[in-house]
Amino acid sequence: MPVQNEFDARLRRITSRQNPVIKELRKAFAHAEPTSEGALAIEGVRMIEEAIRSGLRLHAVVFSDSGLKHAVRILPQISAHTQALVLPDEAFASAVSTEKPQGIAALVKLKSAQLEDVIQHGRNDLLLVGIAGLQDPGNLGTIIRSAEAFAVHGVLLGENTVSHFNSKAARASAGSLFRQPLVRVKMAETLQLLKQSGVSVLATSSRKGTPLPEVNFSCPCMIVIGNEGAGVPAEILSAADGLITVPHSLRVESLNAGIATSIILYEAARQKQKSGDRRDRVIG
Repeated sequence: MPVQNEFDARLRRITSRQNPVIKELRKAFAHAEPTSEGALAIEGVRMIEEAIRSGLRLHAVVFSDSGLKHAVRILPQISAHTQALVLPDEAFASAVSTEKPQGIAALVKLKSAQLEDVIQHGRNDLLLVGIAGLQDPGNLGTIIRSAEAFAVHGVLLGENTVSHFNSKAARASAGSLFRQPLVRVKMAETLQLLKQSGVSVLATSSRKGTPLPEVNFSCPCMIVIGNEGAGVPAEILSAADGLITVPHSLRVESLNAGIATSIILYEAARQKQKSGDRRDRVIG
């Protein structure tokens, strides 16, 4: 499908892999880190449209020759000031992270969030998720997606937690990464601050703790999720106000971190919805 002539002037063909934008794109994908301007690297039509729908600013959009067909769909949705580049297929494939790319990628700036603003926004209805050492980007993306689905006010990312700039985390979030408030924190300090502010800290455990159906989520609270293998660090467990466990068959050693968090957030949202009006209606 040829690109319409009205878009031709916006597209700039690049042949060198050393172009600054392409180098930034490649580095961001390879190292799961933001660019020098703090942008996230994403790819695929759906992800880019989710970013646009979320009101984010694209620094640049890059098409491969075979992906140029997407220009007709994407260019009308973005600012005329956004760089629009075209690369040979081989050069494009060397810059992105998927084995079978769709031929479109972009650099996008995420919205920033501050812990103080997140707490103020939640007030008496506050529901937070704390991530302490989670390593799988797919799990992180799943948790961020569930956090948006169940009206979590913010996800706090502690030390040794996988980067939310990881492309796998972005894909697993299905666009929620663009809208859900995310804050990098020093977890031990943050726990003390939250407790001083009247926020209950509830750590998760695969076996020990109060069974989920018996947990009271009506108060302002943060649910802490730990490493997939080691769980929540001991120093955070000792500082927590309580432990939560999701009852399950003894044949299974533990639940996947993303799935367990989603189950807990559903119950927390259900209780908060029942106890009063939430900023979103999250339970049908």
